[in-house]
Amino acid sequence: MDSQAHTQVDPAEVAKFDALAHRFWDPRGDFGPLHVLNPVRAGFITERVALEGARLLDVGCGGGLLAEALAVRGARVSAIDLAAGMIEVARLHAHGSGLSIDYRVASAEALAADAMEGFDVLTCMEMLEHVPDPAGMIATFSRLLRPGGHLFVSTINRNLKSFALAIVGAEYLLGIVPRGTHEYDKLIRPAELARWARAAGLELRALQGLDYRPWSRSSRLNADPSVNYIAHLVRRAG
Repeated sequence: MDSQAHTQVDPAEVAKFDALAHRFWDPRGDFGPLHVLNPVRAGFITERVALEGARLLDVGCGGGLLAEALAVRGARVSAIDLAAGMIEVARLHAHGSGLSIDYRVASAEALAADAMEGFDVLTCMEMLEHVPDPAGMIATFSRLLRPGGHLFVSTINRNLKSFALAIVGAEYLLGIVPRGTHEYDKLIRPAELARWARAAGLELRALQGLDYRPWSRSSRLNADPSVNYIAHLVRRAG
């Protein structure tokens, strides 16, 4: 499979995260905010879908933070990423944790082309803002889900507040995220996500803000999606 040939692949983005793979499981390192957000994201998911025995695909899994959390909750997890270093780290960590997770260096489009469909649940956290065609990616996710299947996505809103907090503040002032992680033009407004979802046969069921507080290293859900947010969508039957 030549993953690099696919239009959804940005080699620069893949290389950026591949280079940081060895730091992924350091809760005080470059991916520290994800360690804080992960229990909240996992809780949002488990409140809305039964995971025991569910066939679940985690797209853009990185080093396996969410994949492991959902596997512990009983899901049969497959997880993919195009950064080979991340997959290597994820496999090693899962082995050390005694978890059976099917990790692959692959794209969502490749799985759809291979007819690996019918997933009960699909998760994609902090990845949509890094792909060239997020609308096309949402359509691919819909194809990978069974009718009635659940999609969970988290990303960053695009507005002045998110620019100030998620880019200027987080990357350049506080240094809690590596500089250059996000590009403002690639951030996604909830209305855009909802429009792409409708076109792909998905129904938006819930949307909440993800409040991250760097000073206390804490996170919680709220009703304000103006910066980070998480969404629950369901593939319509028929």
